[in-house]
Amino acid sequence: MDSLIGLVNRLQRACTALGDYGGESANALPTLWESLPSVVVLGGQSSGKSSVLESIVGRDFLPRGSGIVTRRPLVLQLHKTESEDGASAQEYAEFMHAPRKRFTDYAAVRKEIEDETARVTGPGRNVSPVPIHLSIYSPNVVNLTLMDLPGLTKNAVDGQPESIVTEIEAMVRSYVEKPNSIILAISPANQDIATSDAIKMAREVDPTGERTWGVLTKLDLMDKGTNALDVLEGRSYRLQHPWIGVVNRSQQDINKNTDMMSARRREREFFSSSPEYSHLSSRMGSEYLAKQLSKYLEQVIKSRIPGIQSLINSSIDNLESELDTLGRPIAGDAGAQLYSILELCRAFDHVFKSHLDGGRTGGERVYQTFDQKLPAALKRLPFDKHLSMQNVRKIVAEADGYQPHLIAPEQGYRRLIESALVLLRGPAEAVVDEVHFVLRDLIRQSINETVELKRFPTLQAEIAAAATRALEAFRDDSKKLATRLVDMEASYLTVEFFRNLPVQAAAPEPEVKGTTARVKNALGIDRYTDNSLRTIGSNVSAYINMVCDNLKNSIPKAVAHCQVREAKRSLLDGFYTNVGGRDSKELGRLLDEDPTLMSRRKAAGQRLDLLKRARDEIDAVGWGK
Repeated sequence: MDSLIGLVNRLQRACTALGDYGGESANALPTLWESLPSVVVLGGQSSGKSSVLESIVGRDFLPRGSGIVTRRPLVLQLHKTESEDGASAQEYAEFMHAPRKRFTDYAAVRKEIEDETARVTGPGRNVSPVPIHLSIYSPNVVNLTLMDLPGLTKNAVDGQPESIVTEIEAMVRSYVEKPNSIILAISPANQDIATSDAIKMAREVDPTGERTWGVLTKLDLMDKGTNALDVLEGRSYRLQHPWIGVVNRSQQDINKNTDMMSARRREREFFSSSPEYSHLSSRMGSEYLAKQLSKYLEQVIKSRIPGIQSLINSSIDNLESELDTLGRPIAGDAGAQLYSILELCRAFDHVFKSHLDGGRTGGERVYQTFDQKLPAALKRLPFDKHLSMQNVRKIVAEADGYQPHLIAPEQGYRRLIESALVLLRGPAEAVVDEVHFVLRDLIRQSINETVELKRFPTLQAEIAAAATRALEAFRDDSKKLATRLVDMEASYLTVEFFRNLPVQAAAPEPEVKGTTARVKNALGIDRYTDNSLRTIGSNVSAYINMVCDNLKNSIPKAVAHCQVREAKRSLLDGFYTNVGGRDSKELGRLLDEDPTLMSRRKAAGQRLDLLKRARDEIDAVGWGK
């Protein structure tokens, strides 16, 4: 079972090396750290927390002083070493941030903790959630992993900001509230247990006491005539696990550098000889505490392994899928860069075409312009006003000049039709512009929907600009053709239409004396009568309607040919020609990724490596055998 604690030790070290120490937001990378069981040491300032840890290790190695001394979490991994061939087992310490350096002087270990804390937190007295990893190899320890956290405090000291109190509480809470944390709540026996900072927080995050171990320190400093039996025997505050009392070195012992092994011996003597605690001596003391925690940690790890494996496997699948989406890094040579750019352009072109062809929304907006907006625009044209009796009379009279028409007012007809057809240029141009706006919007949508392009904002902008320039050229060609179709209708009238019109008889005109006799045309229609003007207006209106029906079909054909078809066929031809002549430096500028995505891909890749390593580590242990 020792291999299970060693497994968690290796996984914790890998987590810290690759930036996973929990406390991440919901949309961040999956964390392995928070699923790993660990013993979290919780206590207020001056509770004896550091002394308990040093007693478990058997070495004096932690920074001491007034105020907030522990300002970064310390992951303390203990490895029991065995002697070989009768030789003394080797004892040394290693820091993960200095893997090739072995410490045999524990005063140097203390100095390294202080220096590494200052390196991250700065010259002030700030705190940081980034842990320090310390491994101690010794024959005097049990296999165990402990996490020492800053002591809970109520007041800032040494010029620290008042916010540091809440910062420490938030940091400590983020560790102890995790369901995989085993809480080692340390309280001094010479204070009321009801006021213990450690017990208060433990009760909040673990109300049933299922994962809380209570440790009572300073039993030897209690007032005479008092004892802590109510606490140790679970009457004052009951936990699922028995309370354990410890007796740490006194300040005098620390000042004299009293040997830790001697301190352990005196601790055993205290419990065995004490009238109050002798009946509990078999389950008291720091050595007993370390052994019990080691056994319990092993049990918890074994029960959590299946869940950890499931988490690792699902997280690997999710990260691999995300990396496929984010894409792999681009090679540096010009050929690979150009190939990548062309592939990205093809991905964008595919999305754009799917909009027009119905795979996504877009194509129906073009059809709606042809089928609804164009007919509606034609219907709104002021033909009624143009063909009013007053306007028809004016145009026909002006067209005849000083000689009245003999048979039919042909010039009047032509002028009425030509001036009416000019009105059709507006809807024709509007259709072209409307389709242009639709296509331009589809370019924007397609850029945003092309997942592969999200990595390259510069390339996104250049593709969008090149595609928009191409659309503008298509729009100009389309507008020329659409307006030319209108002009063609005005340039040559369909004579057959008028030849097939039914002949309408004119109503008899009353004789008007005192005027010059009016010349009748061959049909007997006077050019000034209301009936004749109505007939002319009606005939012109019928012709205009016929032309409108023709243009409802021909203008969409022209627009589809010049804009939609060309957008599908040659939208990026100009960009291809331009980009093909660029050198590696210019191509690299196009493939300058969004720094946020680069950072995300790097972090996701590191986390994927961590999880794969963890999977291999768990498989190698063979825990279920």
